[in-house]
Amino acid sequence: MKEVGIKKVLGSARKNLIFQFLAESILLTIISLVIALGLAWILLSPFNTLTGEHINLDFSPPLFLALIGITLFTGLISGSYPALYLSGFKPIALFRGKGKSSFAELAGRQGLVVFQFALTVILIISVLVVYPQMKFIQSTNLGYNKDHLIRFASEGTIQHTEYTFIDELKKVPGVVNASYTFNAMVGRNFGNYGIDWPGKSTDESVYFEGFGVGYDFIETMDMKMAAGRSFSRNYGLDSTRIIVNQAAVRAMNLKHPVGQTIKLFGQPRQIIGVVRDFHFESLHVPVKPVYMTLDPPGNPWDKIMVRIKAGQEKGTIAGIQKCYETYNPGFPFEFHFLDQAYQKQYMTEMRVEILSRYFAALAILISCLGLFGLATFTAQRRQKEFGIRKIAGATPKDIAAMS
Repeated sequence: MKEVGIKKVLGSARKNLIFQFLAESILLTIISLVIALGLAWILLSPFNTLTGEHINLDFSPPLFLALIGITLFTGLISGSYPALYLSGFKPIALFRGKGKSSFAELAGRQGLVVFQFALTVILIISVLVVYPQMKFIQSTNLGYNKDHLIRFASEGTIQHTEYTFIDELKKVPGVVNASYTFNAMVGRNFGNYGIDWPGKSTDESVYFEGFGVGYDFIETMDMKMAAGRSFSRNYGLDSTRIIVNQAAVRAMNLKHPVGQTIKLFGQPRQIIGVVRDFHFESLHVPVKPVYMTLDPPGNPWDKIMVRIKAGQEKGTIAGIQKCYETYNPGFPFEFHFLDQAYQKQYMTEMRVEILSRYFAALAILISCLGLFGLATFTAQRRQKEFGIRKIAGATPKDIAAMS
């Protein structure tokens, strides 16, 4: 204000003062732009890794024009208040100290800081909400055990000798159990409306997810039976029987499902067991009705599922690879952990959680800068008051407590 008063006394016109303030503001914005571009260039690769995107900093004409436009707009907006407000004061009022900030201006400054803190609190709350959700995804009971379970394609010679190959896999040290299925266990793979049951109306249509499985599949997946039994070699007719989950029992409204006969594509199938509900899709959707049939070897979509002992992964996988190469010479052994495929369903949520942490930290930093600026401004305005209080005997602790 004193600077404006002196310049006006010396003959500066208001338009010259406005131009000066706007030019200074735009210059600061240009410096900020250069720093921002440097940070963007440095952080772009980690950001792409974090989000799974492939963003390039390509200075094309549209981007260049957009940066220029944003810089000028930001500089003009941020510099317009001092340019228009300060340049309008009369010199005599400035020198007499009548250019004090009004209540509205004080409320505006504090309001901006309050707005910054409000945004910070919102982001912090978002982190506190998202984090338990991710913990829930990691720890919820899926109805089967996804950990320490690998899968690989049934191909080559294995495709027609699955039973023999799986029996050999079970002899590998560290292998707990093994089986196969043509369902990937993650998302919908195969389903239909081909189930008919007693009492079903002609216009009723229910989607069932289908699982073609081998012996010991339920045991390998560590699923639990609610009633009945799983497929077993001790029963010679299991290829004509069927297992359903609890959601299927509810959909068919069967009181005592085990032993009842339903139809799959018109063929009668006796229910020998009810498996407890398990999540094969994202937790965003409810568990759907499922049926399982004993799948004969030779299906080109079959996946071998092998459960291995915890802590023995490296040696066990080496033994599985050796067994695989014995049965399938010339085929590369490519496997995946089932829990990794499960995690891919929630990549969006995981990225949101990580990004929300970074944005919350950034918001806290910006809010602290705003608070520091307001505190510094307030301290400068009250320098005379603090000096008088210290002369009157106030200690720094007293002044800090009062402030």
